[in-house]
Amino acid sequence: MKLMIAIVRDVDDEPMMDRLVAHGYRVTRVASTGGFLRRGNATLLIGLEEDQVDEVIELLRGTCSRSDSEQHCATVFVVDAPYFEQI
Repeated sequence: MKLMIAIVRDVDDEPMMDRLVAHGYRVTRVASTGGFLRRGNATLLIGLEEDQVDEVIELLRGTCSRSDSEQHCATVFVVDAPYFEQI
């Protein structure tokens, strides 16, 4: 199991969450603040299997709105999650 941590611009979080849920993924949104310019961000936590990572990254890419500047649309981390339980 993997945990994907996607830090996205707050203008993109709702469309991304809607698209992920529509494709059967569960996602948790955590409000966060960006570094240098203190822009609003959202951190999406997505639990998935290793073979789903590429699909989810493509869903994120397809949902990001382009910005006027050189700012990235999202920063994505994928880490091992050896244990997962919903209570």
